[in-house]
Amino acid sequence: MTQSSSARRRILVGAGASALVAGGAMLLRPGSVIVEYPHGTPQVVPLAGIAPGTLRTVEWRGLPVWVLHRSAAMLEALHRATAPLRDADSAQSLQPGACRNATRALVPQWFVAVGLCTHQGCTPQLTGLDGFLCPCHASRYDLAGRVHASGQAPRNLVIPAYRFDGPDTLVIGAQG
Repeated sequence: MTQSSSARRRILVGAGASALVAGGAMLLRPGSVIVEYPHGTPQVVPLAGIAPGTLRTVEWRGLPVWVLHRSAAMLEALHRATAPLRDADSAQSLQPGACRNATRALVPQWFVAVGLCTHQGCTPQLTGLDGFLCPCHASRYDLAGRVHASGQAPRNLVIPAYRFDGPDTLVIGAQG
C-alpha cells in the first residue's frame, strides 16, 4: 500500500467515524431529532362528488392512492367472495391497525389503498364486483385489496394512514 492510499484511507475512516459519532449524538440528545411516521405531507381529498362505485386516484408522496366509494353491491360482493386469499385476515399486511377488519377500511364504503401491485409495482385495474386485476402478471385483489392466492403478488395492497375530517373530507397520510 502506498503512502497516499494509506493517508486517504485514514481520512475516509476518520470522516466516517466522525459522521457516526455526530449522528449518534443527535439521536441521543432529546428533542434534537424529530422522528415522524413516514407519511409525509397529508393530502386532503374532498369526497363530495365521488359516486358509489367510482374509483378516484390521487397522488400522495409520488404514489397513486385509490379512493374507492364502494357501492352496496360492492360491499355485498366483498362479503360473498370465495376465492382463496393469501392473507385473508390481513395479518401480514401494511395497514393502520384500525383497518385490520373485513373491509380493510375505517368506514366500509370508503376503500383507500396505494394503487400499486405488490408483485412488481404495476397498476391494477378495477374490474367491477370482482375487484382489481394487475394486467402484467394477472395478480388479483378483492375489493378490500386482499390478494388472491393464485397470483404472483405476495401481499395485500398497502393501506396508508388516513382519517376523515367530517363526512366529506378524507386526509391521507394522517392518523385520526
